[in-house]
Amino acid sequence: MTDARRELLRSTFGQDADRYDRARPGYPDQLVTDLARLAGLGPQSRVLEIGCGTGQATRPLARLGCRITAVELSPDMAAVAERNLRDFPNVTIEVSPFESWTPPTTPFDLVFAATAFHWIDPETRVGRAADVLRPGGALAVVHSEHVAGGTERFFADSQRCYERFDPDTPPGLRLRPAAEVVDEPGEFDRSGRFGPVRFRRYEWEKSYTTDGYLDLLMTYSGHRALPEPARDGLLACLANLIDGNHNGRISKRYLTWLALARRTV
Repeated sequence: MTDARRELLRSTFGQDADRYDRARPGYPDQLVTDLARLAGLGPQSRVLEIGCGTGQATRPLARLGCRITAVELSPDMAAVAERNLRDFPNVTIEVSPFESWTPPTTPFDLVFAATAFHWIDPETRVGRAADVLRPGGALAVVHSEHVAGGTERFFADSQRCYERFDPDTPPGLRLRPAAEVVDEPGEFDRSGRFGPVRFRRYEWEKSYTTDGYLDLLMTYSGHRALPEPARDGLLACLANLIDGNHNGRISKRYLTWLALARRTV
């Protein structure tokens, strides 16, 4: 992905922050439990969250008593996060791109990014994360992927909608089973600044009504970046499939994984 394309797509998330907060599904509870254990988090642990969005992943860490600095690119997303986290005085939200954010002099125990790290400049993101960690501090990255499962017929049929309205759709695209999604430690390893990566994987499903699923799609950068006529046609095509073939409800299967490594250099 070019720098210009990445900047365009990541800017879409703040266009409808309330929808994002309402429609995005969040993260499995077990992930937060595992993160806290693997990173050794407790009250007063210093945490930097990159790309906090509306605070979905911030809240469970705040409940642990961690002192969290959350850096968010979008002022609108940050405003919703401030609202959602108003009961947690241990959370500070700063509006800035992580690439140009000025960190404090005191290092962090954990740098954490939930479904946001891939939007940061790939040339600098791991190095900048290491720079703000104490020796032995952890970098934890969470990513989610849509995998085979759930209402499989709908997702197979929806390919025709995407091929019709989104010219960037590869022909014949099909979802991968979770077992075929391989853990990739390469970015940590190439930096030379972290020890072995520990992975945890979580498979789960979420049910959506037609309106709920279209709401979700409108939080995805690729859908928002489509020209309006193509986007409207795509959403109408998908809605017809859900209403006509699945009684207005489908289920989507997710694979969410956590990658965590400790700074050595």
